[in-house]
This record gives sequence, structure tokens and C-alpha cells, in this order.
Amino acid sequence: MASFFIAAFLLLVLVLVLLLRPFIFLGKEGGTSRRQMNAAIYRDELDRLAAEHAAGRINVQEYEMSRSEMRQRLFQDTNEEDDKAVMGSTKKVIIGLSIFIVLLSSGLYFYLGDIARVAQQKQQQPMTQAGVEQMMSDFAQKMEKDPSNLQGWAMLGRSYRILGRYADAANAYSRAGTFIDNAPELLAEYADALVAVANGNFSGKPLQLINQALKLDPNNLLALWLSGSAAFNGGNYKSAVQNWQKIAQQLPPNSEEARAIEGSIAEAKSKSGLSSPPSSVNPMPLGKSVGGTIELSSDLKSKIHPGDVLMVIARQPGERMPVAVLKVPATDFPVRFNLTDALAMNPNNLISKLSEVTIEARISKTGMVKAEVGDLLSAMQTVQVGATQVKLLVNQVR
Repeated sequence: MASFFIAAFLLLVLVLVLLLRPFIFLGKEGGTSRRQMNAAIYRDELDRLAAEHAAGRINVQEYEMSRSEMRQRLFQDTNEEDDKAVMGSTKKVIIGLSIFIVLLSSGLYFYLGDIARVAQQKQQQPMTQAGVEQMMSDFAQKMEKDPSNLQGWAMLGRSYRILGRYADAANAYSRAGTFIDNAPELLAEYADALVAVANGNFSGKPLQLINQALKLDPNNLLALWLSGSAAFNGGNYKSAVQNWQKIAQQLPPNSEEARAIEGSIAEAKSKSGLSSPPSSVNPMPLGKSVGGTIELSSDLKSKIHPGDVLMVIARQPGERMPVAVLKVPATDFPVRFNLTDALAMNPNNLISKLSEVTIEARISKTGMVKAEVGDLLSAMQTVQVGATQVKLLVNQVR
């Protein structure tokens, strides 16, 4: 804000200097007054009159009459107050104009609203879904007029993917051409869009794009997740565990994402018959839990794809950090769930120690606890810890 006022002040000073330049930078020599100009003109006319009399073009009587008449007019004109003297003080003009301009600019500024208020008003106008769709439509039309802008097509594909318009996203990524060939994140996003369009089928180009992304960046999180999901769907649980363990190594310990990926690893290990390494701490005792059933709205069944992850998340009322997260493949519904201390996100904050929790069900393509656009959601409920007949209905799209 201070920088804005400094810039505005300097701009105001510049405007004043430009406007008042004729008054500020006066010439060193005084200007010619009207009295001096009149005297010079009459002297010139008297000289011409004398020349005509000497040449004999006018007689003595006409000469004397014309000369008397000119002297009388000269006396009248030069007797008036000199305009140079009565012009007024330049100092007063400068002060008056400066005060007027400052007051006018300040009044307009405070009437129309200062920069902070304008920014606040902009923030108070959230972008609606219709506004987002219109913006995307305008962007797509712009790209159709400039099809050689490969970077623009990649940006359009990413935007469509965020909105859950996977078919449009896949088409835009395909038109990005060579721009995405060396961008592992874009390759993985392209593969994810193709998988969504193909109802979870990774074979063919999606798997080719995933492998290409991992070749460029072996630690790319999205590519590793997709590779693990492809292996899991194909029954290669060992490969799924290997890919997902690479993700777990990059996530902060005890974070929501780390807990979620560990749940996927445990699921793959249980299906493959692999045993988890023995823990160095005593098993977490189980106390009171929350259990129930999750159902899926019939309108959303077509949006479920192989590899999607069903999560049941419990939080202490008013808190954002989950106290327990259950993560299982989103397959057949209805699904039974039971949230216990074994699923705690923090061993010092157990669900059994709370009297009530808020719970929700969410179906995600990435398995990340953080909600993303396109996730399927249930309404959040507040229930007593110990309840066993909770019913959650997934009927919303984020």
C-alpha cells in the first residue's frame, strides 16, 4: 500500500509540473507589453505619413490633420493600464491550480474507492461454476484459432482434467503434441485422463504414457500411483506395493497422504499374501469405534472406475485433521466399515478417546485424503463414538 501512495504522489507532482510549466519557468527577459507594441506601431505610421508628405502625395494641411489624429490615438491607447502589469501574480495562479488539482484527484480517489477496497470487492465475488465453464469455453475457442500453440493445448488439457471433463482433457493433451513428450507430470495427467475415459482400462496408450513419464522421472508421484493402480488391477500386487512404497518414501511421515498410501500398500499386501514387517512398537490397543454402511447413489454408479479408492474419514468436530481414515478399493456397494484406533492418524489422538466425531465417505481416483475436484462425496454426519449403525450415502460430486 505504501508503494502505491508513493507512486501516486510522484505522478501527481509530475502532472502539476507539466501543467504549471509556463508559470514556473518564466523567461529571464520581460515580455513586450501592449503599450510598447502600440507605441512602435504609431511611430511606424508617423514615419510613413512623413514620407508621403515629403514625396508630395499629401499637402501640409492633410499632413498636420493626420499627424494630430495619430498622436491623440497614441495618447489614448498608451494611457490604459499595461496588461503586463495587471496580469496577476503567477504565484497565486500556481497555488490555486495546485490546490484545485489535489482536491479534485483526492475527491475522485475516495469517492470511487481506494485500491484495497477494490481488491476486497474482487475477492468477495467468487467464481461460479457457470463462470468457470464460460472461461473454459472462451479458452477453447481461442485455442481453435491458434492450433499451433502446443503449450496452450497442454494448459487446456490440465484445466479440463481438473474439472473432471476427461474426454475433453484427453483430446487437448493429444493436440499438445511434442510439448508434453519431455514433461513427466503432463504425460501422467494425459494417461490419467485416458484411463478415466476407458473406464479404468490401463492397457495400450495409458500404460505407455505412464512408463514414459517414469523413465523421465522415476519419482513422479502421479505416475507411480497410476503404475501401482495398473499393477493392482492386473493382479500384480507385488509390483503395486513397490510403486506405492516409492510414493510413501517421498511423503512426510504421519501425514494424511502417507497414512492413505500405507492403507493401499496394506491392501495390496493382504491380497498378495505378503506379510508386513514386524512393528517395533506395541500394537495399538483397540477401544470404542464407529461402524456402519456406505451406499452409492444410482446416479453416480457410472462414475466409478477400477482403481478408485473409497475412504471413510473421521474428524474431531471443528477440526480439519482426521483422527482415523479407512481406505479400501471402491468396488461393490453397499460397503461395511469400522473406524478403530488402528486407523488413527496420530497415536496421541485416538477415536476411542472422543465422545463424538464427524464422518464422511469419499471416492477418489488418487487415494489422497485431501479432496480434489471430481471426487464423489457423502454428506458429513456427526455421530457418537460407539455407534455401529451409521449410514452414509455417496451422492455428491466435488
